[in-house]
Amino acid sequence: MTEGGGKRCRVAVDAPGGPLLIELELPAAANIAEALAQARRLLQRSATPATGADAAIDWDAGATGIWGQRRERTAVPRDGDRVELYRALSADPRQQRRTRARKGAR
Repeated sequence: MTEGGGKRCRVAVDAPGGPLLIELELPAAANIAEALAQARRLLQRSATPATGADAAIDWDAGATGIWGQRRERTAVPRDGDRVELYRALSADPRQQRRTRARKGAR
């Protein structure tokens, strides 16, 4: 824990250019939504306009989790937790497999 009753968390974002890890100090009662909002502000301040990384990240509706377990944005992470923001799949893996199987069957 940080001084003053806060906590430290790491936010992992699955960005198109590769994963981003952002270290945060949060109030003890901060939830996932608050952690993501702070991480977004930090990323916007540090990113160069040419990268456009923030525009490709679904900060508002992307699925979230803690240590690989899906969690709602209202969940409160503990000190030392890794909060994760997942990127939507570009295609359904089951449908891709079916398509490959059909092509191989001919």
